[in-house]
Order: sequence, then C-alpha cells, then structure tokens
Amino acid sequence: MRSVGSGLELHATLKRICETAVALTGARCAAIGVMAEDGDALVDFVHRGDDEDPCPCGFPAHRPPMRSVLGLPLRVQGEIFGTLYLTKKRGGEPFRDDDLDMVRVLATEAGIAVGNARLYQAARQREHWIDGSVAVTTALLSGGDADEALQVVADRARRLSGSAAGVVLLPAREGGLEIVAVAADGPSGLLGTVVPPQSPLVAELLGGRAVFVEDAAADRRMVTGHARKYGPVMLLPLQSDGRVLGALVMPRARGERPFTETERMLAVQFASQAALALVMAETQRDRERLAVYEDRDRTARDLHDLVIQRLFATGMLLDSARRRTRAPEVRDGVARAVDELDVTIQEIRTAIFALQQGPAEESSGLSTSVLREITMAAVPLGFRPSHRFVGPVDTLVGDLTGKNLVAALREALSNAFRHAGASRIDVVVDATVTLPDGRPGVRLSVADDGVGIPEGGRRSGLRNLRRRAESLGGDSGHGPGIGADGGGTTVVWQVPY
Repeated sequence: MRSVGSGLELHATLKRICETAVALTGARCAAIGVMAEDGDALVDFVHRGDDEDPCPCGFPAHRPPMRSVLGLPLRVQGEIFGTLYLTKKRGGEPFRDDDLDMVRVLATEAGIAVGNARLYQAARQREHWIDGSVAVTTALLSGGDADEALQVVADRARRLSGSAAGVVLLPAREGGLEIVAVAADGPSGLLGTVVPPQSPLVAELLGGRAVFVEDAAADRRMVTGHARKYGPVMLLPLQSDGRVLGALVMPRARGERPFTETERMLAVQFASQAALALVMAETQRDRERLAVYEDRDRTARDLHDLVIQRLFATGMLLDSARRRTRAPEVRDGVARAVDELDVTIQEIRTAIFALQQGPAEESSGLSTSVLREITMAAVPLGFRPSHRFVGPVDTLVGDLTGKNLVAALREALSNAFRHAGASRIDVVVDATVTLPDGRPGVRLSVADDGVGIPEGGRRSGLRNLRRRAESLGGDSGHGPGIGADGGGTTVVWQVPY
C-alpha cells in the first residue's frame, strides 16, 4: 500500500500497481487497461513482465498460451477506471482464492492512489490552462499589435490542448468567419480563409454554442478542404457577456485520441477568458483612440486660438511697417514675408480642419486604406510618412490581398515606431510587380532611416509579416534602409493580386 501510493504522476502510479501485483501474486505478467471517460475504448495500456517472460502488450493474436488469468476492475470513486489483468503464475499453477483476495485489497488501494493521481493531474492541467490565459491576457493588454496578440491566442490554445493547430476566426466583412491567426508546425494555407455564413458551424458558433467534432474528415459540416487531415476538433465561440467576438478552433491530427470532458471544459474556460481579454483590449484601444482625438482637439484649439492669432498679428505689424518704409527692397522683402505668413495661416487652418475630422468612412479602395493607416501612424510617430502608389492598385489588387497588405503596413509602421527611432519613413505600394514565379502581384515597401535591426533583436514582427505573405503565396524580407550609408531598414512584402 505504501509503494502504490508513493507518487502522484498517473502513468507512474499505474506501473507501480502492476509491479506490486506481480510481487504479491507471483504472476509473470500484469497489465492495466485504462478506459476512456465514455467507457467505449482504451486510452492507455500499462504492463509489467519479468525479464524471463516479458508481458505481451495488448495480448496479440500469436501470443504464448496463457494457462491462467485473473482480472479485476479498478474503481475510482465508484466508477470503473480500468481493469487489472494478471497472468502466467509462476510454476504454471492457477491463481487461488487468496490471490484474488490479495488483489482485491490491492485494487482498493490502487483506486485511491489513481484517484489522487487524477486529481493531481487535473490540478496541473488547470494550472497550465490558467497560465496560458494569463499569457494571453497580458499579450492582448500590452498595447502591442492586435494581429500579434491574436497569434498568441492561437499558439497558446494549440499547445495547451495538444492539438495540431490553433486557429482564431473573426467575423468577415462579407459574412461568415475569417481565419485571422494560425499556429501550426508549417505553412497551413489557412490564413485568410473565409468560412461561409451558410455553414451550420458558423451559425452555431455565432449563436454562442461550442461544437465538438469526433472526426473532421467524416463530418459534413466541415466545409473547408483542409478539414480532411484532422480528426477530433474543438470549435469554441469567443464570447463575453453575451457578445460573440469570433471563434477558436483546436483540431487534432487524424487518429489522435478524442478530447476528454476535462479538456473540453478547460478549453471553454480558456476561450471565455481570451474573449474577455479581447473585449478589455478593445476597450483599452477605444480609450487610447479617444485620448488621441481629445489631444487632436486640444491641438486644433491651440493652433487656432494662439498660433494663428499671433501669426495674423505679426502679419499686420509687418504690413504696417511695409507701408511706412520707403526703401523698395525692404518693401518687397516685407511683402514676401507677409505673403508667406498668409500661406502658413492657410496651411495651419487646413491642418486644424483635418485634426477636427472624425475617422474616415470605410472605403473599398486600397489606396484609401493605405492613406488612412499612414495618417493614423503620423500621431505616434510625430511626423507623416511619405507615400507613393505605382500602377492601378485599387483595380488590380483583390480584397483579401488588400486587407492583408494593409495589415502588413500596420505591422511595419508599428515596428518602425516601437524599435527604429526613425525620422523619415517612405511607403511605396507597387501594383506592377512580377513575382519570382512569374505571377503578377503587388509589393509593399516600408523604408526608414532608423537604427536598423540589431543582432539578436526581436524578430516577431518580421515573422508575422513573412507568415502572412506565405499564407497568400508570396514572401517577405528586409534590407538596408534610407539613412546615411544604408542605415535603417527596408521591409519588402509582396504577394499575388
């Protein structure tokens, strides 16, 4: 009893039970078959045999003949957890009643030990999921790039659930759900895929209901072709306070074990926590945006009430001085200065009008979206990046590519603001590019004169850009910038139309 209850790791506990059963009964082989939670299949098989006669794992068809077998259920809190099998008693004798009595005592103690080990395992599992929720919340509230934070959600969900991939979907503009973040071993081709609104899964997820699929390859509701390579899948709504923000999908490879009830419960809690963090992050961004608008309002008032009034008064003084002077060169010089002041006042009034305007209306034109991102970046940067469009970008570039290009621009400008320390940024969108594979495409270049990328520095932003480009069949890279002697960084992101 002391040996069986000496540890808390479940698999090791089952092995000790087998070893103790062999020692007590003189059996040459002991095995425990662990039942799934629904009782329909084995989820684990632990065995122990001596060196002279190893235990045949799973009792294969051509096993050596077994003259005697003793089997007993292992119960944990009244429910059958598995079955303990003993076979091949030493000397070829059959198992006796005292063997059965001894194993019954062992089975009772084993049930207690297994129960403790399962509680410990469940506590450890919950701890890992809680740590994952904390990491996601921290990432979402850190004020970093939203796409990078969603990638953290996908990555954590995949690792915690032991899945082949972690996928985050958000409502698409045209309806349905769009895949916006994917965590997988290699390029999955999923990023940007839109699950159509007529899919029954979309209706259930947007209705706030979790969906658990036993075999994605055989389930007709899985409408995407990528589903054929997956088996068990958890599809969970990202909802908080009755509001559904999107969905979180965790698929396992075909042939992998199904998700347990505990895993399902923990995953649902994780999705709810991630959704709450998303709402909090959105609220935080709204507050920051409001603070920017308030600051712009204050700046506009100061420009109007102070700067323009002083410039206007200065212009009047110069004009008065011009009329009193008799030197022609002085009169001409002062007149030019007054004209320059008038132009400056007009430019400031234009800037005031722009500051007082609300956010631009949504537009399907790529050039408008690019200009909007540049304008928004000008506030934290302290200057406005220059821009240039080459070719008919609004007519050639498709919606999916355009949406990802704008996200890539946002990521590049964010990297330049946070890490580059740049005083100049040039943005070029070129729709006349031929990609290395011969296809026509669009290229985004964001060049700065900052400090460049240091050795050993963070590369998460560049990895996000490359992953986004590869998901669309393109590529991304970086090179020297536009500073003196090639200082700074130029990020190049190109994909097919």
